[in-house]
Amino acid sequence: MNARLVRTLSIILLIVANISCDQVSKSMAREQIEYGEQIEVAGRALMLTKVENKGAFLGLGSDLPEWLKDILLLGLPGLVMIGIFVFLLIKPDLTKTTIAGLTFIVGGGIGNLYDRILYGEVTDFLHMDFGGVFRTGIFNMADVSVMVGTGLILLESFKKDKSKETTPADSAQA
Repeated sequence: MNARLVRTLSIILLIVANISCDQVSKSMAREQIEYGEQIEVAGRALMLTKVENKGAFLGLGSDLPEWLKDILLLGLPGLVMIGIFVFLLIKPDLTKTTIAGLTFIVGGGIGNLYDRILYGEVTDFLHMDFGGVFRTGIFNMADVSVMVGTGLILLESFKKDKSKETTPADSAQA
């Protein structure tokens, strides 16, 4: 198999894996968690509680007119996911970390888009609360994929910045 085909199949496989993880976990949440129920997984630090989110992050935009929500929560993200996917396929010199990060973002984005298309809302069910130190809103595995992908992209950008700081003299001494 040639390298380009392996790369393309790897990209598709990572995206599908992210979508699958998201959709299986949401299906389990829809079937096994009642609205308002709080299930402690790791004390109050990690809890399962099901909500349906008609907006974006933390319900932002849920009160917008339907036509505007369709544009902002379906059309625009759909175009961005297509754009990132095409970028992944045509840009041959991306690092493995960047490829992984972008596939996680696309997979998570598609997972939430799928919910919006199928149900008109997104199922969220994970909540973290570490006392006064750190507390999240309620989120899902698609959100985790997007955050992990973003973290990988940031990590890669910091690695590149560090390598730019190295002077030729530093490289010769190493």
